[in-house]
Amino acid sequence: MAGAMKLIILDRDGVINYDYDQFIKSPEEWKPLPGSLEAIARLSQADYRVVVATNQSGVGRGLFDMPTLNAIHDKMLKAAAHAGGRIDAIFFCPHTPEAGCSCRKPKSGMIEEIATRYNTDLKDVPAIGDSLRDLEAAARLGAQPILVRTGKGEHTLAKGGLPEGTRVYADLAEAVAALV
Repeated sequence: MAGAMKLIILDRDGVINYDYDQFIKSPEEWKPLPGSLEAIARLSQADYRVVVATNQSGVGRGLFDMPTLNAIHDKMLKAAAHAGGRIDAIFFCPHTPEAGCSCRKPKSGMIEEIATRYNTDLKDVPAIGDSLRDLEAAARLGAQPILVRTGKGEHTLAKGGLPEGTRVYADLAEAVAALV
């Protein structure tokens, strides 16, 4: 059955893998959250294009370099593939908050770039994150904001002020189960 392309946008840290305040600075520090790789596999099997959109200011801060970020992402891509899933693309913002770029969430430049790359509007496209900035960047373009309680999710939920219509799930696996 041909239909509209199914796209989903995932934040990385706190959604797919454990998050640390000190940044994930090496492939060794990248550890998947329970059930997240299987959830990505479910999405792939349901014909979703899985796109990751992640702020990685550690690059701009000089905490790690681009080859290291590539190695971390390589580990994530291989881990997803090993679980039977596929991450189609990874978009990231390497800038510090002070740089004032348009791609760092909560600004929506990175999300707009995804819309352009896939030649689609983002109306109702699920966008899953654990922080308010993930949800705001997505909601601004009409995507469906989904908050997971993993990573900074509980803290984000407690603070409130979520975009209208935000759905909340325990983790990526529960959110994906509701979608597919």
